[in-house]
Amino acid sequence: MEENISIFYTNDFHSNFNNWSRVAGYLKDSIAGKRYRNESCYLLDVGDHVDRVHPISEASLGKANVQLMNELRFDAVTIGNNEGITLSHKDLFHLYDEAEFEVVCANLHSTDGNNPNWLERVTTFETETGVRIGIIGLTAPFNDFYELLGWHISPQFEALDKYISELKESVDIIVLLSHLGISEDQEIARRFPAIDIIIGGHTHHLLRTGEEVNNSLITAAGKHCAFVGEVTLTWDHTANKLVRKEAFTTDITSMAKDMHTEQMLFELQKQAEQILGKNVIYLEEGLAVNWFKETPLMCELTNTLKTWTQADCAMLNSGLLLDQLTAGDITYSDVHRICPHPINPCVVELRGDELLEVIRASLTKDFMELKLKGFGFRGELLGRMVFAGLEVETGKHVNGEEYVKDVFFKGSSLDSNKVYTVATADTFTFGRLLPEVAKSERKDFFLPEFLRDLLVKTLQTKFK
Repeated sequence: MEENISIFYTNDFHSNFNNWSRVAGYLKDSIAGKRYRNESCYLLDVGDHVDRVHPISEASLGKANVQLMNELRFDAVTIGNNEGITLSHKDLFHLYDEAEFEVVCANLHSTDGNNPNWLERVTTFETETGVRIGIIGLTAPFNDFYELLGWHISPQFEALDKYISELKESVDIIVLLSHLGISEDQEIARRFPAIDIIIGGHTHHLLRTGEEVNNSLITAAGKHCAFVGEVTLTWDHTANKLVRKEAFTTDITSMAKDMHTEQMLFELQKQAEQILGKNVIYLEEGLAVNWFKETPLMCELTNTLKTWTQADCAMLNSGLLLDQLTAGDITYSDVHRICPHPINPCVVELRGDELLEVIRASLTKDFMELKLKGFGFRGELLGRMVFAGLEVETGKHVNGEEYVKDVFFKGSSLDSNKVYTVATADTFTFGRLLPEVAKSERKDFFLPEFLRDLLVKTLQTKFK
Protein backbone atom coordinates (compact mmCIF):
# COMPACT_ATOMS: atom_id res chain seq x y z
CA MET A 1 0.00 0.00 0.00
CA GLU A 2 1.22 3.48 -0.89
CA GLU A 3 0.39 6.61 1.09
CA ASN A 4 0.65 10.20 -0.17
CA ILE A 5 1.79 12.87 2.29
CA SER A 6 1.53 16.55 1.37
CA ILE A 7 3.63 19.37 2.82
CA PHE A 8 2.63 22.93 1.94
CA TYR A 9 5.05 25.71 2.79
CA THR A 10 5.71 29.43 2.64
CA ASN A 11 9.03 31.25 2.84
CA ASP A 12 10.30 34.84 2.92
CA PHE A 13 6.84 36.39 3.13
CA HIS A 14 8.35 39.64 4.50
CA SER A 15 4.97 40.90 5.76
CA ASN A 16 3.65 41.35 2.23
CA PHE A 17 0.08 41.39 3.53
CA ASN A 18 -1.35 42.36 0.15
CA ASN A 19 -0.85 38.71 -0.78
CA TRP A 20 -1.79 37.00 2.46
CA SER A 21 -5.54 36.66 1.93
CA ARG A 22 -4.81 34.96 -1.41
CA VAL A 23 -2.29 32.69 0.30
CA ALA A 24 -4.94 31.90 2.91
CA GLY A 25 -7.61 31.15 0.33
CA TYR A 26 -5.35 28.84 -1.66
CA LEU A 27 -4.09 26.98 1.41
CA LYS A 28 -7.51 26.56 2.99
CA ASP A 29 -8.95 25.09 -0.20
CA SER A 30 -5.94 22.89 -0.97
CA ILE A 31 -5.57 21.51 2.54
CA ALA A 32 -9.31 20.90 2.86
CA GLY A 33 -9.19 18.91 -0.38
CA LYS A 34 -6.32 16.76 0.83
CA ARG A 35 -7.99 16.02 4.14
CA TYR A 36 -11.30 15.25 2.46
CA ARG A 37 -9.42 12.46 0.68
CA ASN A 38 -7.95 11.36 4.04
CA GLU A 39 -4.43 12.33 2.99
CA SER A 40 -1.96 13.51 5.61
CA CYS A 41 -1.14 17.19 5.17
CA TYR A 42 1.18 19.65 6.94
CA LEU A 43 1.83 23.41 6.67
CA LEU A 44 5.29 24.87 7.33
CA ASP A 45 7.10 28.22 7.09
CA VAL A 46 10.83 28.76 6.51
CA GLY A 47 11.30 32.16 8.16
CA ASP A 48 11.28 35.88 7.38
CA HIS A 49 7.51 35.86 7.69
CA VAL A 50 7.93 39.00 9.82
CA ASP A 51 9.28 42.21 8.29
CA ARG A 52 8.93 45.48 10.17
CA VAL A 53 8.61 47.32 6.86
CA HIS A 54 4.82 46.88 7.25
CA PRO A 55 2.91 48.89 9.89
CA ILE A 56 1.08 45.77 11.11
CA SER A 57 4.36 44.00 11.92
CA GLU A 58 5.95 47.19 13.25
CA ALA A 59 3.10 47.94 15.63
CA SER A 60 2.72 44.36 16.87
CA LEU A 61 6.44 43.55 16.78
CA GLY A 62 5.59 40.49 14.73
CA LYS A 63 2.84 39.07 16.93
CA ALA A 64 0.19 39.86 14.31
CA ASN A 65 2.09 37.57 11.92
CA VAL A 66 1.87 34.80 14.51
CA GLN A 67 -1.85 35.42 14.88
CA LEU A 68 -2.37 35.08 11.13
CA MET A 69 -0.34 31.87 11.04
CA ASN A 70 -2.38 30.47 13.92
CA GLU A 71 -5.54 31.15 11.96
CA LEU A 72 -4.22 29.06 9.06
CA ARG A 73 -3.14 26.32 11.48
CA PHE A 74 0.52 26.13 10.58
CA ASP A 75 2.18 23.02 11.99
CA ALA A 76 5.79 24.18 12.29
CA VAL A 77 8.04 27.11 11.38
CA THR A 78 11.64 28.15 11.69
CA ILE A 79 12.92 31.70 12.10
CA GLY A 80 14.68 33.93 9.61
CA ASN A 81 17.03 36.82 10.19
CA ASN A 82 14.11 39.26 10.06
CA GLU A 83 12.60 37.60 13.12
CA GLY A 84 16.01 37.07 14.69
CA ILE A 85 17.86 40.39 14.39
CA THR A 86 15.22 43.09 13.90
CA LEU A 87 13.63 42.58 17.32
CA SER A 88 15.11 43.19 20.75
CA HIS A 89 16.04 40.13 22.81
CA LYS A 90 12.87 40.51 24.88
CA ASP A 91 10.62 40.89 21.85
CA LEU A 92 12.03 37.81 20.09
CA PHE A 93 11.93 35.87 23.37
CA HIS A 94 8.17 36.46 23.55
CA LEU A 95 7.34 36.55 19.82
CA TYR A 96 5.87 33.05 19.74
CA ASP A 97 4.32 32.92 23.22
CA GLU A 98 0.86 32.57 21.68
CA ALA A 99 1.91 30.37 18.75
CA GLU A 100 -0.26 27.31 18.18
CA PHE A 101 2.47 25.69 16.08
CA GLU A 102 5.95 24.33 16.71
CA VAL A 103 8.97 26.64 16.32
CA VAL A 104 12.07 24.66 15.41
CA CYS A 105 15.58 26.06 15.14
CA ALA A 106 18.50 23.82 15.98
CA ASN A 107 21.18 26.52 15.97
CA LEU A 108 19.58 29.42 17.91
CA HIS A 109 20.69 29.86 21.54
CA SER A 110 20.19 32.57 24.13
CA THR A 111 23.62 33.61 25.43
CA ASP A 112 22.35 33.66 29.03
CA GLY A 113 21.30 30.02 28.74
CA ASN A 114 17.64 30.88 29.21
CA ASN A 115 15.94 29.84 25.98
CA PRO A 116 12.29 30.66 25.33
CA ASN A 117 9.73 27.95 26.04
CA TRP A 118 8.65 27.84 22.40
CA LEU A 119 12.10 26.99 21.01
CA GLU A 120 12.51 23.39 19.86
CA ARG A 121 15.49 21.86 18.06
CA VAL A 122 13.43 19.31 16.19
CA THR A 123 9.82 18.19 16.15
CA THR A 124 8.09 15.06 14.92
CA PHE A 125 4.73 14.45 13.25
CA GLU A 126 3.11 11.07 12.69
CA THR A 127 0.50 10.25 10.06
CA GLU A 128 -2.56 8.21 10.98
CA THR A 129 -0.90 5.16 9.46
CA GLY A 130 2.24 5.62 11.55
CA VAL A 131 4.71 7.28 9.16
CA ARG A 132 6.97 9.46 11.30
CA ILE A 133 8.24 12.79 9.88
CA GLY A 134 11.06 14.65 11.60
CA ILE A 135 11.35 18.41 11.15
CA ILE A 136 14.55 20.34 11.90
CA GLY A 137 15.13 24.08 11.40
CA LEU A 138 18.22 26.20 10.80
CA THR A 139 18.72 29.95 10.46
CA ALA A 140 21.45 32.12 8.95
CA PRO A 141 24.46 32.78 11.23
CA PHE A 142 24.52 36.59 11.46
CA ASN A 143 26.35 36.49 14.77
CA ASP A 144 27.70 40.04 14.48
CA PHE A 145 24.08 41.07 15.01
CA TYR A 146 22.68 38.20 17.08
CA GLU A 147 25.31 38.45 19.79
CA LEU A 148 24.60 42.15 20.33
CA LEU A 149 21.03 41.09 21.07
CA GLY A 150 21.91 38.29 23.47
CA TRP A 151 21.67 35.34 21.06
CA HIS A 152 24.15 33.04 19.39
CA ILE A 153 23.81 31.02 16.18
CA SER A 154 25.89 27.86 16.30
CA PRO A 155 27.40 26.40 13.08
CA GLN A 156 24.77 24.69 10.96
CA PHE A 157 26.84 21.59 10.26
CA GLU A 158 27.52 21.13 13.95
CA ALA A 159 23.78 21.23 14.66
CA LEU A 160 23.04 18.83 11.81
CA ASP A 161 25.72 16.37 12.96
CA LYS A 162 24.00 16.21 16.34
CA TYR A 163 20.33 16.15 15.45
CA ILE A 164 20.26 14.26 12.15
CA SER A 165 21.89 11.24 13.75
CA GLU A 166 19.22 11.32 16.48
CA LEU A 167 16.36 11.73 14.00
CA LYS A 168 17.57 8.82 11.83
CA GLU A 169 16.91 6.51 14.76
CA SER A 170 13.37 7.72 15.43
CA VAL A 171 11.69 8.86 12.19
CA ASP A 172 11.05 7.61 8.66
CA ILE A 173 11.36 10.92 6.76
CA ILE A 174 13.57 13.94 7.58
CA VAL A 175 12.61 17.45 6.45
CA LEU A 176 14.93 20.44 6.91
CA LEU A 177 13.53 23.98 7.10
CA SER A 178 16.58 25.96 5.98
CA HIS A 179 16.77 29.73 6.22
CA LEU A 180 20.36 29.56 4.98
CA GLY A 181 20.23 30.13 1.22
CA ILE A 182 20.49 27.95 -1.86
CA SER A 183 24.27 27.39 -1.77
CA GLU A 184 24.17 26.18 1.82
CA ASP A 185 21.20 23.93 1.03
CA GLN A 186 23.12 22.28 -1.79
CA GLU A 187 26.14 21.71 0.44
CA ILE A 188 23.95 20.25 3.19
CA ALA A 189 22.41 17.85 0.66
CA ARG A 190 25.88 16.68 -0.34
CA ARG A 191 26.97 16.14 3.27
CA PHE A 192 23.80 14.71 4.81
CA PRO A 193 22.14 12.11 2.57
CA ALA A 194 19.75 11.19 5.38
CA ILE A 195 17.82 14.44 4.76
CA ASP A 196 14.99 13.69 2.36
CA ILE A 197 13.61 17.19 1.79
CA ILE A 198 15.24 20.61 2.17
CA ILE A 199 12.72 23.45 2.08
CA GLY A 200 14.75 26.61 1.66
CA GLY A 201 14.62 30.36 1.88
CA HIS A 202 16.69 33.46 2.70
CA THR A 203 18.13 33.98 -0.79
CA HIS A 204 14.64 34.28 -2.31
CA HIS A 205 15.29 31.58 -4.89
CA LEU A 206 12.38 30.01 -6.74
CA LEU A 207 12.59 26.31 -7.63
CA ARG A 208 9.37 25.60 -9.49
CA THR A 209 9.76 21.80 -9.46
CA GLY A 210 12.62 21.36 -7.03
CA GLU A 211 16.23 20.32 -7.51
CA GLU A 212 17.71 16.94 -6.66
CA VAL A 213 21.12 16.95 -5.00
CA ASN A 214 22.48 13.64 -3.74
CA ASN A 215 19.55 12.02 -1.89
CA SER A 216 17.76 15.28 -1.10
CA LEU A 217 15.02 17.12 -2.94
CA ILE A 218 15.60 20.88 -2.53
CA THR A 219 12.75 23.32 -3.00
CA ALA A 220 11.87 26.98 -2.35
CA ALA A 221 9.11 29.38 -3.36
CA GLY A 222 10.80 32.73 -4.02
CA LYS A 223 9.69 35.69 -1.94
CA HIS A 224 6.63 37.62 -0.75
CA CYS A 225 4.43 34.53 -1.20
CA ALA A 226 3.78 35.22 -4.85
CA PHE A 227 4.21 31.44 -4.94
CA VAL A 228 3.22 28.82 -2.37
CA GLY A 229 5.20 25.60 -2.29
CA GLU A 230 4.05 22.00 -2.04
CA VAL A 231 5.98 18.77 -1.55
CA THR A 232 4.31 15.43 -2.21
CA LEU A 233 5.84 12.34 -0.61
CA THR A 234 4.84 8.77 -1.37
CA TRP A 235 5.50 6.16 1.32
CA ASP A 236 5.33 2.48 0.43
CA HIS A 237 4.10 0.59 3.48
CA THR A 238 4.93 -2.78 1.96
CA ALA A 239 8.55 -1.85 1.28
CA ASN A 240 8.56 0.43 4.35
CA LYS A 241 10.34 3.23 2.53
CA LEU A 242 9.91 6.55 0.73
CA VAL A 243 9.53 5.74 -2.96
CA ARG A 244 8.72 9.12 -4.51
CA LYS A 245 9.12 12.80 -3.71
CA GLU A 246 8.01 15.72 -5.84
CA ALA A 247 8.04 19.50 -5.42
CA PHE A 248 5.79 22.14 -6.95
CA THR A 249 5.14 25.85 -6.57
CA THR A 250 1.86 27.57 -7.38
CA ASP A 251 1.46 31.20 -8.45
CA ILE A 252 -1.31 32.57 -6.22
CA THR A 253 -1.19 36.24 -7.24
CA SER A 254 -4.39 36.11 -9.27
CA MET A 255 -6.34 33.79 -6.99
CA ALA A 256 -9.40 34.74 -4.98
CA LYS A 257 -8.96 36.35 -1.58
CA ASP A 258 -10.18 34.71 1.61
CA MET A 259 -12.68 37.15 3.08
CA HIS A 260 -12.18 36.07 6.69
CA THR A 261 -8.46 36.80 6.35
CA GLU A 262 -9.25 40.15 4.71
CA GLN A 263 -11.34 41.07 7.74
CA MET A 264 -8.53 40.03 10.09
CA LEU A 265 -6.08 42.19 8.17
CA PHE A 266 -8.48 45.13 8.27
CA GLU A 267 -8.74 44.84 12.06
CA LEU A 268 -4.98 44.42 12.46
CA GLN A 269 -4.39 47.51 10.32
CA LYS A 270 -6.72 49.55 12.53
CA GLN A 271 -4.89 48.33 15.63
CA ALA A 272 -1.56 49.24 14.05
CA GLU A 273 -2.75 52.74 13.21
CA GLN A 274 -3.82 53.25 16.79
CA ILE A 275 -0.50 52.02 18.22
CA LEU A 276 1.61 54.03 15.77
CA GLY A 277 -0.58 57.12 16.06
CA LYS A 278 1.39 58.51 19.00
CA ASN A 279 2.60 62.04 18.30
CA VAL A 280 6.32 62.63 17.77
CA ILE A 281 6.38 66.38 17.09
CA TYR A 282 4.37 69.25 15.67
CA LEU A 283 5.95 70.84 12.58
CA GLU A 284 5.24 74.49 11.84
CA GLU A 285 6.49 73.91 8.29
CA GLY A 286 6.83 70.80 6.17
CA LEU A 287 10.16 69.08 5.58
CA ALA A 288 11.12 68.24 2.01
CA VAL A 289 12.76 65.03 0.83
CA ASN A 290 14.82 64.85 -2.34
CA TRP A 291 16.78 61.78 -3.37
CA PHE A 292 19.29 63.75 -5.46
CA LYS A 293 19.84 66.89 -3.37
CA GLU A 294 20.84 67.58 0.21
CA THR A 295 17.88 68.59 2.36
CA PRO A 296 17.80 69.95 5.93
CA LEU A 297 16.12 66.77 7.23
CA MET A 298 18.66 64.43 5.65
CA CYS A 299 21.59 66.60 6.77
CA GLU A 300 20.35 66.70 10.36
CA LEU A 301 19.71 62.94 10.40
CA THR A 302 23.29 62.36 9.27
CA ASN A 303 24.53 64.75 11.96
CA THR A 304 22.51 62.85 14.57
CA LEU A 305 24.05 59.58 13.41
CA LYS A 306 27.57 61.01 13.77
CA THR A 307 26.90 62.40 17.25
CA TRP A 308 24.98 59.37 18.52
CA THR A 309 27.68 56.92 17.43
CA GLN A 310 30.54 59.25 18.42
CA ALA A 311 32.19 58.64 15.05
CA ASP A 312 34.60 60.98 13.29
CA CYS A 313 32.16 61.40 10.41
CA ALA A 314 28.95 59.97 9.00
CA MET A 315 27.32 59.32 5.66
CA LEU A 316 23.78 58.31 4.71
CA ASN A 317 22.11 57.93 1.33
CA SER A 318 19.13 60.20 0.65
CA GLY A 319 17.01 57.34 -0.68
CA LEU A 320 16.51 56.23 2.93
CA LEU A 321 13.73 58.82 3.28
CA LEU A 322 10.87 57.92 0.99
CA ASP A 323 8.57 60.91 1.33
CA GLN A 324 8.26 64.43 2.71
CA LEU A 325 6.73 65.37 6.05
CA THR A 326 3.92 67.90 5.86
CA ALA A 327 3.27 70.63 8.41
CA GLY A 328 1.25 69.62 11.46
CA ASP A 329 1.34 66.66 13.84
CA ILE A 330 3.93 64.02 12.96
CA THR A 331 3.26 60.56 14.39
CA TYR A 332 5.32 57.38 14.65
CA SER A 333 3.26 56.15 11.72
CA ASP A 334 4.58 59.04 9.61
CA VAL A 335 8.14 58.24 10.61
CA HIS A 336 7.66 54.57 9.76
CA ARG A 337 6.04 55.48 6.44
CA ILE A 338 9.00 57.55 5.25
CA CYS A 339 11.71 55.34 6.81
CA PRO A 340 10.42 51.74 6.89
CA HIS A 341 13.78 50.00 6.52
CA PRO A 342 14.99 47.49 9.13
CA ILE A 343 18.44 49.08 8.94
CA ASN A 344 20.75 49.58 11.91
CA PRO A 345 23.45 52.21 12.45
CA CYS A 346 26.99 50.95 12.00
CA VAL A 347 30.51 52.36 12.46
CA VAL A 348 33.40 51.14 10.34
CA GLU A 349 37.07 52.08 10.22
CA LEU A 350 38.50 53.32 6.94
CA ARG A 351 41.88 54.74 6.00
CA GLY A 352 41.80 58.14 4.37
CA ASP A 353 42.45 56.73 0.90
CA GLU A 354 39.64 54.18 1.36
CA LEU A 355 37.22 56.83 2.59
CA LEU A 356 38.04 59.03 -0.39
CA GLU A 357 37.29 56.14 -2.76
CA VAL A 358 33.98 55.46 -0.96
CA ILE A 359 32.96 59.12 -1.34
CA ARG A 360 33.91 59.16 -5.00
CA ALA A 361 31.90 56.01 -5.68
CA SER A 362 28.88 57.22 -3.73
CA LEU A 363 28.58 60.42 -5.77
CA THR A 364 28.53 58.72 -9.16
CA LYS A 365 25.34 58.72 -11.21
CA ASP A 366 25.30 54.91 -11.31
CA PHE A 367 25.42 54.65 -7.52
CA MET A 368 22.77 57.29 -6.88
CA GLU A 369 20.35 55.79 -9.39
CA LEU A 370 20.87 52.17 -8.32
CA LYS A 371 17.54 50.45 -7.60
CA LEU A 372 18.63 48.37 -4.64
CA LYS A 373 16.63 45.39 -3.40
CA GLY A 374 17.44 43.67 -0.13
CA PHE A 375 20.21 44.23 2.45
CA GLY A 376 17.55 45.79 4.68
CA PHE A 377 16.80 48.53 2.15
CA ARG A 378 13.09 48.92 1.42
CA GLY A 379 13.25 52.03 -0.78
CA GLU A 380 13.26 52.77 -4.49
CA LEU A 381 16.87 53.79 -5.18
CA LEU A 382 19.96 54.74 -3.19
CA GLY A 383 20.04 58.48 -3.88
CA ARG A 384 22.71 61.06 -3.11
CA MET A 385 25.06 60.46 -0.21
CA VAL A 386 24.97 63.10 2.53
CA PHE A 387 27.94 63.64 4.85
CA ALA A 388 28.51 64.93 8.37
CA GLY A 389 31.93 65.87 9.74
CA LEU A 390 33.34 66.07 6.23
CA GLU A 391 33.45 68.80 3.62
CA VAL A 392 33.30 67.40 0.11
CA GLU A 393 34.46 69.66 -2.71
CA THR A 394 33.12 68.63 -6.11
CA GLY A 395 33.31 69.80 -9.70
CA LYS A 396 31.68 68.82 -12.98
CA HIS A 397 33.07 67.21 -16.09
CA VAL A 398 32.23 68.66 -19.50
CA ASN A 399 29.45 66.06 -19.82
CA GLY A 400 27.84 67.44 -16.66
CA GLU A 401 28.69 64.51 -14.38
CA GLU A 402 29.94 65.35 -10.90
CA TYR A 403 33.35 64.36 -9.58
CA VAL A 404 35.17 64.77 -6.25
CA LYS A 405 37.99 67.32 -6.14
CA ASP A 406 38.94 66.96 -2.49
CA VAL A 407 37.55 65.92 0.91
CA PHE A 408 38.34 67.81 4.10
CA PHE A 409 38.18 66.63 7.71
CA LYS A 410 38.47 69.41 10.30
CA GLY A 411 39.77 71.78 7.64
CA SER A 412 42.49 69.54 6.21
CA SER A 413 42.47 67.12 3.31
CA LEU A 414 41.98 63.49 4.27
CA ASP A 415 45.23 61.84 5.39
CA SER A 416 45.61 58.75 3.19
CA ASN A 417 47.13 56.69 6.00
CA LYS A 418 45.03 57.93 8.92
CA VAL A 419 42.20 55.70 10.13
CA TYR A 420 38.79 57.39 10.45
CA THR A 421 35.67 56.06 12.14
CA VAL A 422 32.73 56.38 9.76
CA ALA A 423 29.10 55.98 10.80
CA THR A 424 26.70 54.75 8.14
CA ALA A 425 23.84 52.35 7.41
CA ASP A 426 24.60 48.67 7.91
CA THR A 427 23.36 48.16 4.33
CA PHE A 428 26.81 49.11 3.06
CA THR A 429 28.58 46.41 5.06
CA PHE A 430 27.00 43.76 2.81
CA GLY A 431 27.62 42.91 -0.83
CA ARG A 432 29.56 45.06 -3.25
CA LEU A 433 27.85 48.44 -3.00
CA LEU A 434 30.87 50.03 -1.33
CA PRO A 435 33.62 47.39 -1.22
CA GLU A 436 35.87 49.35 1.14
CA VAL A 437 33.07 49.52 3.73
CA ALA A 438 32.19 45.84 3.32
CA LYS A 439 35.85 44.83 3.73
CA SER A 440 36.52 46.99 6.79
CA GLU A 441 38.11 44.86 9.50
CA ARG A 442 36.19 46.67 12.21
CA LYS A 443 32.41 46.95 12.10
CA ASP A 444 30.49 48.09 15.17
CA PHE A 445 26.75 47.54 14.79
CA PHE A 446 24.21 49.30 16.97
CA LEU A 447 21.18 47.19 17.90
CA PRO A 448 18.23 47.10 18.37
CA GLU A 449 17.98 50.73 17.16
CA PHE A 450 16.91 51.35 13.57
CA LEU A 451 17.77 54.48 11.63
CA ARG A 452 14.15 55.59 12.08
CA ASP A 453 14.75 55.71 15.84
CA LEU A 454 17.45 58.27 15.12
CA LEU A 455 15.02 60.03 12.79
CA VAL A 456 12.60 60.45 15.72
CA LYS A 457 15.44 61.83 17.81
CA THR A 458 16.40 64.21 15.00
CA LEU A 459 12.86 65.54 14.63
CA GLN A 460 12.46 66.06 18.36
CA THR A 461 15.78 67.84 18.85
CA LYS A 462 16.35 69.73 15.58
CA PHE A 463 12.88 70.69 14.38
CA LYS A 464 10.84 71.45 17.48
